[in-house]
Amino acid sequence: MKKIFLPIVFLFFGLFLIYPLTSVLGGAFFVESPDGSSHFSLQYFRLIFENPFYRDCFANSFLIACWSTAVCLLLTLPMAYLFLRCNFPGKTLYSTLLLMPLILPPFVGAIGLKQVLARFGSLNLLLSSLGLVDLQNPPDWFGQGGFVGVIILEVLHLYPIMFLSVQAALANVDPSLRDAARNLGADGWRIFRTVTVPLSMPGIFAGGSIVFVSAFTDLGVPLMFDYMTTVPTQIFNLVTQADNPAGYALVVVTLFVVSALFLIGKRLGEGNYAMLARSASHQDISTLSPLSGWLASGAVALLLCASVLPHFGVIIQAFSAKWFMTVMPSEWTNSSFSEVFSLPLTVVSMQNSLQYAALSASLDLVLGIAVAYMLARENFAGKKMLDVLAMLPLALPGLVMAFAYYVAFSHSPFPDAPAWKSLNSLWVSVFDPRNNPALILVIAYAMHRLPYIVRAAYAGLQQTSVSLEEASANMGATPLQTILKITLPLISANLIAGTIMTFSFAMLDVSNGMILAQEWRFFPLTKAIYMLMGRITPTAPSIACALGVLAMIFLAASLFLASKLLGQKMGQLFKA
Repeated sequence: MKKIFLPIVFLFFGLFLIYPLTSVLGGAFFVESPDGSSHFSLQYFRLIFENPFYRDCFANSFLIACWSTAVCLLLTLPMAYLFLRCNFPGKTLYSTLLLMPLILPPFVGAIGLKQVLARFGSLNLLLSSLGLVDLQNPPDWFGQGGFVGVIILEVLHLYPIMFLSVQAALANVDPSLRDAARNLGADGWRIFRTVTVPLSMPGIFAGGSIVFVSAFTDLGVPLMFDYMTTVPTQIFNLVTQADNPAGYALVVVTLFVVSALFLIGKRLGEGNYAMLARSASHQDISTLSPLSGWLASGAVALLLCASVLPHFGVIIQAFSAKWFMTVMPSEWTNSSFSEVFSLPLTVVSMQNSLQYAALSASLDLVLGIAVAYMLARENFAGKKMLDVLAMLPLALPGLVMAFAYYVAFSHSPFPDAPAWKSLNSLWVSVFDPRNNPALILVIAYAMHRLPYIVRAAYAGLQQTSVSLEEASANMGATPLQTILKITLPLISANLIAGTIMTFSFAMLDVSNGMILAQEWRFFPLTKAIYMLMGRITPTAPSIACALGVLAMIFLAASLFLASKLLGQKMGQLFKA
C-alpha cells in the first residue's frame, strides 16, 4: 500500500497545496521587468501599506478579530468554570444548546440579525412601542457602518469553539492545587485568578487563536453587512483582477499574520503548566444555592437567547410574506420554500453543492484512509513531512486557499513554452476555474476538510490492535484483503463520522464558493444565498432565508449523526 499510495498522496499535496501557495508567493514577491524577466522585490507590500485605504482595512480586520476574541473569552471563561464546578437548574440541557450557533453559517445568520437589530428592525420597533426609543433617531446597534454588527455575529458564532477549548483546559487542572491555595487562605476569586486561569493558558491560547484567525479571515459576515473596509472583502474584490498585485500582497500578509499568531500562541502556551495529576471534576462539583443557581441559569439562558437570535430571524424571515416596519411579519407564507425548489438559481445551487460535497467527501475518504494508515502503520522517510502536510490545511484560512487556487489554476504553469502547448491547453480546459470551477471546487473542499477524516481514521487505527492485522496476514491474506476485511470494518464508525463532517461542512463552505464560482450555473448553495440577498425583488430575502433554514437542518442532522457515532471522541476532529 505504501508503494502505491505514497507517491499519489505526495503528488496530490504538491499539486494542490504547495503549488497554489507558491504561486501566490511568487506573484507577491517577484516583479516583472519590462524585458519580461522577474526579480525579487517588496514594492507590492510597500504599495499596500502606503495606501491609507488598505491600512484601514487591516486595522478594521485586526480590531474585529481582537474584539471578537476578547468578548468570547470574557463570556466563556466564567461560563466554562460554572459548568465544570457547579450544579444549577438546566445545566444538562444548556450544555447541549450552547453548541447551537455552530449549526448556522454566520453569514446566513447576518440576514436574521439585520432584520432584528437594524435601525428600523424588530428590536427598535418593539422598544418604540414601549416608549423607550424615538424612531426619528433610533439607536444604531450595528455601529460604524456595520462594524459592531460584524463583531456581534462573529462572537455569537465563535464563542462555542472558545467554550469547548477553555472548558477542556479547566477540566485538566489538578484540584489538589486549588485545595492547597484554599488551605493557605486564598478566597475563591484569588484561586481562580492566580491558580486556575494561569494553568489553563494552553487551552485559552488555543481557543483564542482559532477565534482570532476565524474572525480576521471571515469573508461572509462583512459581505452580508456590506462592510467592505476589511482585508477579506478586498481580497474578494480583487480575485478577478489577476494582473493586480494588491490581491497577492493582501493574501501573503494575511497568511503571515495567521502564521505569526499560531506561532505566538504556541510559544505562549508552551510554558511550564505540568501538573502531577489531572482534574477529577466529578469530585469537585458544588451545588449552588437556589438563588445563585437560578441566577446562573438565567445568565446562561440570556446568552442562549442572544445566540439563537440570528437563527430565529432567519426562520421568521423564511416564513414571512410581508415584514416591513413591524415587530413581526404582518403576513405569513410558506411559498419561499416552494420557490427554493423551483427557482433555477436555487435548484442548480443545491444540486451543485450536493455534487461538490459528495465528490469531495469521497476523495477525502480515500486520501484520509491512505494517509492515516501510512502514519499509523508504516515507517518511511518523509513520515513527519506527510503528517505536517496532512494537518497544514487546518492552519490555512479558506480565504487564502481559495485565492491561491484561483490565481494558480487560472493559467498554465508553462505559458511561454511552445513545446508544452498541448499540455497547456489540457491544463486550462481541466483546471481553469474561469471556464468550469467544478473540479477545483471539489479539490478545494477536499483539501480544506482532509484533516478531519485523517484524524478520525487515525484515532480508529490507534484503538485497533495491529495484532489483528498480523493474524490476518499469517492466515495468508494479502495486505489489501486485510485492510478491506479487517481494518476498515473495525474503524467504520470513525470513517462514517469523519465523512459526514467533511460532507456537511463542504456543503456550507463560504470562501471557496464565493471566490472560485463566477457563473450562476456553477454556484454552490452559499453563493446563491449571497446573490439572492443582492437582488431587489421583495421575495429574495425570504428565499435566501429558506435556503438558510434548509442549511441549518442539514448541518444539525449531520452533527447529530457524527456525535452519535464518535461520542466524546468527536472533539478530536477539531484540535489544532
